[in-house]
Amino acid sequence: MWINLNIGMGVSIMKTIQMTIDEPLLAEVDQMTQALNTTRSAFIRQALELALQRHTVAEMERKHAEGYVRHPVEPGEFDVWEDEQAWGAP
Repeated sequence: MWINLNIGMGVSIMKTIQMTIDEPLLAEVDQMTQALNTTRSAFIRQALELALQRHTVAEMERKHAEGYVRHPVEPGEFDVWEDEQAWGAP
């Protein structure tokens, strides 16, 4: 097992893992990593980070929607802000 320590703004410890991936997907990953001049590991790491971010955003949006179900907007609640809106010319 290789451990990579990056010391700078923070400490990042990387761990080597083994994963199973189907051949067609791996071929696409390899094509993309070559086009982007990166490594499989870096590409997959970035894909996992993006997936985690998407999950976090989806969870926040779900909680936001639940909040409005529990506490719906009252008529006139935001009327005070109507004059502040600037939508620009159509």
